[in-house]
Amino acid sequence: MARPSDTKARIQAVARELFVRQGVQQTSLRQISDELGITKPALYYHFASREDLVRSIIQPLVDDMDRFVADLEPGDARELLEDYFDLSWQHRDIIVMLVRDLAVLSHTDLAERMFAWRREIISLLLGPEITQEQHIRATVALGGMADCTVVYAHLTTAEVRPVAVEAALAALGMTGR
Repeated sequence: MARPSDTKARIQAVARELFVRQGVQQTSLRQISDELGITKPALYYHFASREDLVRSIIQPLVDDMDRFVADLEPGDARELLEDYFDLSWQHRDIIVMLVRDLAVLSHTDLAERMFAWRREIISLLLGPEITQEQHIRATVALGGMADCTVVYAHLTTAEVRPVAVEAALAALGMTGR
């Protein structure tokens, strides 16, 4: 018999796959339990609600981004953007899940956190006193990189990362640095 942590991890993996493919709101807990070959009460033993299950799937992204932003130090913009891309790429399935079903953001504080993370990254890249134009450029750069992890998830990171980072540097007016 599987340990509870194994069952919990299996539930999260199957739910994440279904949420990415169908959307969170279009995926029932019955579908998840059927896919796993367990009963709905067994699923509820591990997660009290769909929202709890969604939060548990999103939490690694939140933890990693919190850590990434907390550990940021002034340095090479290219390296920072590469690291940001790598982190986004690592969690692209969660990002796809969120983009596919934006209502999920309203049930969590994730949208506000994402904007806070971006403000911190922009501040480190360009400093605390930036013009409106610089802020818009930075928003395009970071948002575009995150979008690339969704739109081009079928490609390899080696195909997407260099182009995305160069485009972000260009948007920031930092090419050749």
